Amino acid sequence: MPRRPGRAAAKRAAAKLENTPKTLEEMEDEVMPDADASDVEPQVEPEEQDNEESDAPEEHQDSDVPSAKTPSPPPQPVIRRRRLGRPPKNRPPDWDTLPIETPQRDPNDPPRRRGRGGWRGRGGRKGASYQPTQQSIDKEGNMVDIIDDEVALPEDAEGETKVDKNGNLQGGREYRCRTFTVAGRGDRLYMLSTEPARCVGFRDSYLFFTKHKRLYKIIVDDDEKRDMIDREIIPHSYKGRAIGIVTARSVFREFGALIIVGGKKVIDDYEVAKARAEGVVEGEIADPNDKFVEGEEYNKNQYVAWHGASAVYHSGAPSVPMPNGKVDIKKRRVNVTDVNWQFEHAREASRFNAEIGAIRRFNLSGVYDVHTNMMQVPATMQPTQARFEQIADSAAPSESARFPPLDPKIPRNFKVIDTIMETPPAGLSSAIYEQRDVPSFLAEFQGLGAVSKDILDELPDECRDAFIKAVEQERDWKSHWGPESTMAHRRPPIIDAAIVPYSRM
Repeated sequence: MPRRPGRAAAKRAAAKLENTPKTLEEMEDEVMPDADASDVEPQVEPEEQDNEESDAPEEHQDSDVPSAKTPSPPPQPVIRRRRLGRPPKNRPPDWDTLPIETPQRDPNDPPRRRGRGGWRGRGGRKGASYQPTQQSIDKEGNMVDIIDDEVALPEDAEGETKVDKNGNLQGGREYRCRTFTVAGRGDRLYMLSTEPARCVGFRDSYLFFTKHKRLYKIIVDDDEKRDMIDREIIPHSYKGRAIGIVTARSVFREFGALIIVGGKKVIDDYEVAKARAEGVVEGEIADPNDKFVEGEEYNKNQYVAWHGASAVYHSGAPSVPMPNGKVDIKKRRVNVTDVNWQFEHAREASRFNAEIGAIRRFNLSGVYDVHTNMMQVPATMQPTQARFEQIADSAAPSESARFPPLDPKIPRNFKVIDTIMETPPAGLSSAIYEQRDVPSFLAEFQGLGAVSKDILDELPDECRDAFIKAVEQERDWKSHWGPESTMAHRRPPIIDAAIVPYSRM
């Protein structure tokens, strides 16, 4: 059996842990006595002696002599406690035979219920409200103190003349949202967080506070909420909701003229120096979409949820205001009934025709092809035939107002080409002027001229005369167009054998 460390090892470890090390002067050499060779006995170190002493009882235990030690008590039975959940996968051999201990409970205690426990979630325990003392105001995480329910920011000297410490506007200015005081918070003016959010273009207060970190959101407690319900600031149905408010002064400092009725930039802004540094036009209306009439009472209920402001959630408007300040509201779907279905169908058909007509007119000027780097023009805008006519005397009188006679100097020094677009007459078959890839055995059967005389004889006299007139019209149209050698003034190229020494076949 391996030796166990004894007291000597513990003494050495304690000596190493001493704070003051010994110097050479303090240490003395031990005197070694002389010994005879016959008297030499093996010296046993203290550690070995301790180990031998510790091993001695084990040797006595192995022998038949009874040990002087007290015998160990018999093992006590293990009582398995009942616990929740499924049993372990690797059970001990005696798992099923172990007795189960029933937990001792006071019969007067209320019964325990399963679940997460009480009062978890946003607010922690009921009645306990946490009021932070600092808040981050930018993405870098710079913390600023919260004083009087708003973030303590540097003040603008000119802006302080437009609002006091409680949020009351000066100079005849008026908020676009409702303001009120809160019980227990003095004469400071507050706003429901949803109302200024909708006023500046946000759909809800979450994005309102997320985008503008210099605003501090306050959650009112039950007493304050009950007082607001009694004063009809919020409806009674809101008693179970978390109501967020914000100070009116902080909203004015953040948005300036945008939160003022008929607000004008720089004039009604709080941060005047910053606005002028950014080049804002002074006197410009902050919100051109705001409807107000001077001399009449402004409608502040248009931003109240229970007065119809919550319809913004169903209008398809963006959650965040557009950069240019305009909100693009999509057209809502019309409910088609048995009364208006004809009108709605006719209006949608007219709208669709107008859209495809605009697309076709746009395509007439050509469509750019990214693969060939060319403008692709529709086939209906391409000519099917072309002929060239040379005018002998360009100075001769002309009946056309578009192509007046030219001075003889111009055609003598320049090449003048007048392009005239000619459309086929009405009633002419498209097979006459359209370029189609048809087999050679069907080339003779294009147009009315391919009708045989036997079929023509079967027609009545009136029909035969109309048919003959249409055939003559086709022949007259075809006579205007011929091969390129005659109509396009093209001739085979003249090849000079001295320049291009090709062998003539």
